[in-house]
Amino acid sequence: MPEAFKNLYNEKFYLTLAMHLKKCLVNFDEESFMQTMLSDNFEQLALKERMTHTKEVLHQFMPDNFPEATSVLVRLITSLSDAGIKEDSVEYMFLPEYVETYGIDDYQTSIQAFEKITQFTSAEFAVRPFLIKYGQKMLSQMYLWCEHSHYMVRRLASEGCRPRLPWAITLKTYKLDATLLLPILHSLFDDPTEIVRRSVANNLNDIAKDNPNVVIAFAKQYLGKGTQSDRNIKHACRTLLKQACPETLALFGYDSTDIDLVEFKVLTEKVVMGSHANFSFAIINNSENAKKIRLEYGLYFMKKNGQLSKKVFKISERFLAANELHQVQRKQSFKPISTRIYYPGIHQVSIILNGKEFIGKGFELIS
Repeated sequence: MPEAFKNLYNEKFYLTLAMHLKKCLVNFDEESFMQTMLSDNFEQLALKERMTHTKEVLHQFMPDNFPEATSVLVRLITSLSDAGIKEDSVEYMFLPEYVETYGIDDYQTSIQAFEKITQFTSAEFAVRPFLIKYGQKMLSQMYLWCEHSHYMVRRLASEGCRPRLPWAITLKTYKLDATLLLPILHSLFDDPTEIVRRSVANNLNDIAKDNPNVVIAFAKQYLGKGTQSDRNIKHACRTLLKQACPETLALFGYDSTDIDLVEFKVLTEKVVMGSHANFSFAIINNSENAKKIRLEYGLYFMKKNGQLSKKVFKISERFLAANELHQVQRKQSFKPISTRIYYPGIHQVSIILNGKEFIGKGFELIS
């Protein structure tokens, strides 16, 4: 069984952290730090709770003066980096969280701290309360970060202001007026670093859920300017494509006329929980010209209340020659996963060709 993610925070991690803190803090009490960190209820804490606990315990050993405390954080990062220690996933994100919690009223010191810390561990969650409290002042600072020499600072400019960043505070201001973010997104769209460009695309995809016309206009401005640009725009428009937005489908050349679905079959009418639903179908291009095909299927999951909930899964993209018949076999797993609970009952699967959905067929999921 995989190791629980929360166990990134363990005794070995804190011993390493304490060793480096001892180099950065005068009169640091390593023994007391370890005892406080590994408190009696530590094992019961979940990942986010352990992260917050780490920040709070660290605060007990830090200078009361916030600028002095941020200097310690910067020295700590230098010490860790000099020792060849890098973040494996999210374990050092308690550092920007420290600034978020204890520096919210010290804007200038916190900005300087974020700029240093994000080069070691991402601060996209921690900057969001500053966007809420300081508004345009903070957004202007993030625009300045677009010109920073370090790619992680540039990424923070885009990732930190995503309106719907997963597991983060929603930024309602930018859901209502996404145009406020456009200077940052235009500045970073052609960034030389892939992780920054991908962040811009993810930000645009967030915007598309509330302001699709803003993203469509952005896409029209960049589409066709090169392979990299087209790839990034397509990633930015992925929600609009899944929603079969007609204007977006047309932008990418997806036309459903003269394309038909044939031989659609559900091969497993009863699916045992933990196994797969199998289905097959064919598509035919009845026109005299090659067609660009975006092929997806919709899975209508049974919910606890007996209603069906649709999720779209991409199969492939390809060109279909004139009068070509293309056959497809697919399976959908019903093995337990952490992000969805499966309920017994009648489910449905439909086929989506270039945004056009063909009537679904049912199968029963049994326990």
